Amino acid sequence: MSSSSEKRAVMTEHPARAANGYAMALIGLALGGAGALALTRALPLYGIPLVIAGGLILAGLYMLNPNQAAALTLFGAYIGSDRGAGLRWANPFALKKRVSLRDRNLNAPVLKVNDQRGNPIEIAAVVVWRVRDTAQALFQVDDYEAYVRVQAEAAIRHLAACYAYDHANDDGETDTITLRGGQDAVAQALRAELQARFADAGVDVLDAKISHLAYAPEIAQVMLRRQQAEAIIGARSKIVQGAVTMVETALQGLSEREIVVLDDERKAAMVSNLLVVLCSDRETQPVVNTGTLYT
Repeated sequence: MSSSSEKRAVMTEHPARAANGYAMALIGLALGGAGALALTRALPLYGIPLVIAGGLILAGLYMLNPNQAAALTLFGAYIGSDRGAGLRWANPFALKKRVSLRDRNLNAPVLKVNDQRGNPIEIAAVVVWRVRDTAQALFQVDDYEAYVRVQAEAAIRHLAACYAYDHANDDGETDTITLRGGQDAVAQALRAELQARFADAGVDVLDAKISHLAYAPEIAQVMLRRQQAEAIIGARSKIVQGAVTMVETALQGLSEREIVVLDDERKAAMVSNLLVVLCSDRETQPVVNTGTLYT
């Protein structure tokens, strides 16, 4: 008795016994013509078999376009795949199932999922794929095109749950991969997961990229305000840092050139005034002191 954990046999593609269709078409026409000629001369013993043989040979003809393959089955058994282009011939009793080997685009729909932090986001991806193994695509899964769509959606949902949309704040770990900041790494992870999921269907993933990424509408405004606040804080930090450097340079220059000697109280007042001027987001009005330094 077989165990439920036992792995099922994987059907893989192998070449079918196929031939050039043009040569076989000539043979079939020749046999059919010879049979018809025999029948006109009242030789049914030779004519009928020749006509039947010619008809069977012509029945085995089929056409394949470039980047197209045909999987052949004989009475339900897979007997191989033919990847030759043009007019081809194979067993006339075999069924030929054509499979496109061209590159295909899958534009996954926009999905609403939760990221690693639980924030609702909208995400979508574009996947470029093609059939690698015709036997696996046709006989390992029920419908390989539907299989690709469903597995792509599952992979995108899982990817979104593994990464955060963006860093929590500017002081966070900047080396952490996020959906918004680590596009190349995220695309590579998506492609690897898709390839693993598509393996049973004999499909190769050529490229995968995130095509849409945004916060869900219910939190989009809140997150936008948070990002704006973080940007303002970052800008203010740069301004203050620059202003401190400028004040330090000004005090050092005054001291070295002995332009004016200031005590600690006046230095503090000067620093305060300079910082107000340099850090203010509005125009400041200068005040001309016409008295003494201390009045």
